[in-house]
Amino acid sequence: MSIKTRLLLSYIAMIIVPVVLFGLTASTLASVFFGEQARFGNEGGRSPIWNMFNERSEVFAGVKFMAQHDPDRLLDQSLLTSVDRQLVPLKSALVLVKDGRVAFASESIQKTEVERLLQGSLGSEKKRWIGQDGYAIESVDLTFSDSSAGTAYFLFDPKPWFATGRYFVLSMVLSLLVIIGLTNGVLTYLVSRSIIKPLHALKRVAEDIKEGNLERSFRLNRKDELGELGDAFEEMRGRLHDSIHRQLQYEESRKELIASISHDLKTPITGIQACVQAMRDGIADTEAKREKYVKMIGIKSEQMDRLIDELFLYSRLDEKKLPFHWEELDVAAFLKEFVEELRLDPRMEYIRVSCSSEGHMPSLLVMADREKLARVFMNVIDNSLKHLDKPEKNIRTWLSFDSEMVTISIEDNGSGIDPQALPYIFDRFYRVDPSRNAATGGSGLGLAIVKQIVEGHGGTVAATSQLGVGTVLQIALPRLSSKEGNEHEAHPDH
Repeated sequence: MSIKTRLLLSYIAMIIVPVVLFGLTASTLASVFFGEQARFGNEGGRSPIWNMFNERSEVFAGVKFMAQHDPDRLLDQSLLTSVDRQLVPLKSALVLVKDGRVAFASESIQKTEVERLLQGSLGSEKKRWIGQDGYAIESVDLTFSDSSAGTAYFLFDPKPWFATGRYFVLSMVLSLLVIIGLTNGVLTYLVSRSIIKPLHALKRVAEDIKEGNLERSFRLNRKDELGELGDAFEEMRGRLHDSIHRQLQYEESRKELIASISHDLKTPITGIQACVQAMRDGIADTEAKREKYVKMIGIKSEQMDRLIDELFLYSRLDEKKLPFHWEELDVAAFLKEFVEELRLDPRMEYIRVSCSSEGHMPSLLVMADREKLARVFMNVIDNSLKHLDKPEKNIRTWLSFDSEMVTISIEDNGSGIDPQALPYIFDRFYRVDPSRNAATGGSGLGLAIVKQIVEGHGGTVAATSQLGVGTVLQIALPRLSSKEGNEHEAHPDH
């Protein structure tokens, strides 16, 4: 439920709930103050004011009945005294006037009020007020048996009714205020709590992010706008965490690179310095020794140049600043040419290199940068040479293809790679054996460069290995077209 809907429902509830509660409260108060089923425990289960009203009405009704049917009985003083005793506790009084003179007046009414009553004129009215105490008057005209005229005045004190009415109105007002206050207070608390609580949680998350604490995940588990905000905070936290983690990894890798390059550069520099110092000290006192030291200086310089070249190449690849020169390339022909050149490498003197593309192969076209693809194969071969440890050393290449991809596989029978290290061999600066120097181990960028170049071609690279048996590295490139033959796999020559 959205916050807008929640607030709208709370506003509706703030109107409807008080109205319903006030209606129930008003009904209850009316029953308590005026109803017949008041809970006072008095006789008949009625409120006192209700009992007083009923009893007084009964007495007045009896007197009126006699006044209409047998008015002469009202001249009986004992009867009137008896009626008066009933009227006193009911805050009421009776005055009987015959021929303009008071024939009877209740003892509870003052003489001055009786005089004011006689001096006044009711006219056609049946009720009016007299006296400081505000008696209400109701009169009934009489005609006695001797044809004389008279009037019976019924007086009653309305103050109990007014007092009860004031209490009732006051109770209604207080009840209304309490109902509105409680209802609005409870609803406001519930709605504000449902909003403020997640806001506090968001504040804590923001403070954690400000302090750099990005490890604790955050979920509001709500379907409203705050839930969406919480999800955005969590996504931001996750991205910041991943970004900082990658940055820390990059910094760590950069430190490893600096340490590795420093170490690998220092080794040939130290060798060069040693050769120069030996020549300065006259140790190289023959032409053969001088030639040996100069050759050593050249080898060390080549190692330095290769390290710097790999670092520069990977840096440009990583920053996407190295341009690719695309051309249609027949992979089978390219691989055959590469293997033929490889066999001429002095390092391959005692290594058997085979290629399935030496026989008949279909034309397998890819869009590639010839120079960079050659760099890929050379880096893979260089990596294989470092691990060839058997008397009979073999490097085999073959092609496989389907309608979409062309896969070049390069296999060696070297020492293999530990399964725990295999997932990381394409990571930058990673070395299976960190103790290797520049002459044997390289900078740790060779296979990382392979991955960057292959992915720049829209392809993939993967490796499988078995300790003590060897390693197979597979490079898959998108195929442009297939001009002859069905899909098949060309197996390596033996």
